[in-house]
Amino acid sequence: MTDLATHYIDEARRQFRGNKRLAEAAIAQLKDEELFVTIDAEANSVAILVKHLAGNMRSRFTDFLTSDGEKPNRFRDQEFELNAATTRADVMRWWEEGWAQVFATIDALKPEDVIRTVTIRGEPHTVLQAINRQIAHYAGHIGQIIFLSKHLRSNEWKTLSIPRGKSEDYKTAPPKTYKPMS
Repeated sequence: MTDLATHYIDEARRQFRGNKRLAEAAIAQLKDEELFVTIDAEANSVAILVKHLAGNMRSRFTDFLTSDGEKPNRFRDQEFELNAATTRADVMRWWEEGWAQVFATIDALKPEDVIRTVTIRGEPHTVLQAINRQIAHYAGHIGQIIFLSKHLRSNEWKTLSIPRGKSEDYKTAPPKTYKPMS
């Protein structure tokens, strides 16, 4: 069990790092003002998605093993609001602080913690379930960040994986810079 749990923690860390890297590569392509663009009245901007992710990360991964993952000092609705003074530096600070909390928590886990019970909104989860829940949640929003970034950059977009029409080339000579998620 210990070897499997250690492998799981390592894989969770790898998934989180891979998702973080993909989002950062997309965000890096955006002009500052593009971070705040919404494509319609109901859509979120990249900046709002980052603020929401950071709020979720702070809530879920602070005192991960000992308190409910929905902290009383989290005001989720405010994560979907920005003020006019918000800058790229603010957005990236939120991003880094959120991920620092995730990785500090993951790095502190021991194999025996994987089967412990934690709560999120009063609902019990094993640590494994709670981490899987967060990997899926973050991947969904990171997919939105990539979609928005690609949409906004249009013809200037630089692919994050195998370029369109180049799959066969990849089979014969994979580029050293391409690091697939799976």
